[in-house]
Amino acid sequence: MFFISRQIGLAALVALSQAVCLTVGGMNLSVGGIGSITTVVLGLSLQNWGLPPSLAVPIALGVGVAAGALNGIIITKLKVDSFIVTLSMMFVYMGLRSGISGGSPYEVSESFGLIGRGNVFGISYVFLVVAAVLIGAGYMYRCTMFGRRMLATGGNADAARLSGINTAKTVFRANMLSGFFASLAAVLYASRNLSAAPETGDAWLIISFAVAIIGGTSLKGGAVSALGIFMGATIFTLIEHGLVQFKQVPPEFMRSFLGGLILLAVMVDRIREIVTEKRKTKARPRPGAQERPMRR
Repeated sequence: MFFISRQIGLAALVALSQAVCLTVGGMNLSVGGIGSITTVVLGLSLQNWGLPPSLAVPIALGVGVAAGALNGIIITKLKVDSFIVTLSMMFVYMGLRSGISGGSPYEVSESFGLIGRGNVFGISYVFLVVAAVLIGAGYMYRCTMFGRRMLATGGNADAARLSGINTAKTVFRANMLSGFFASLAAVLYASRNLSAAPETGDAWLIISFAVAIIGGTSLKGGAVSALGIFMGATIFTLIEHGLVQFKQVPPEFMRSFLGGLILLAVMVDRIREIVTEKRKTKARPRPGAQERPMRR
């Protein structure tokens, strides 16, 4: 129960960092890169600079937010597609982490592992932290102006712009938020492992898309559910853990299986969209189909 709940929480947080960008009609391929550079800065702060966690963690989170902001600036100011920007920045961040750390992990104290390794009644503290974050995200999308602007921007950017929404500002803030969630996930991973490993985030890209898509987040934007992300993380974790635990799929082929799972989820989502569009088309009255007056 403890292990599963912790994995669900981490997968959900990584997916949320992707989902906030998908919501506004973009994507963030650099979530893993942001996580890795955050981990290195966290390790430097704790081990090399001797800072306490109360200072090291905010610095690490600030790096993640700054990385997301840099993505957002390039996307909105230079009008470059988010796919190109975040793909490029993924390599930039991962190159920086390798150059700074030399590929060696940083040690962290036992006390830093309290959240990552602690539990209450068998439920991981990580799960509880992420549950609170998901509740906050759900509230943001349903009850705040910013959340509604994100959904409107992703649903139809032109219509949102005509209605007075600053779509560029909304996209910029979404990327900052994505960076924050990715850096928070990196901190929790370091707490779980009792080590700030530079390779943290290498597998996040496939996790972020798989969980978000399984949870119902639309690749076209404008649709997201915090509860759906939680359910997607649960399904993803149970499938991954179950297949490896019971040796149904060799670990070497796990990524191939997950790639197929993502493709299946996208196909199901697309079929659902096609069915919905057909129903709407049938429900619309045809032009000229009004009743003609009866001749006497």
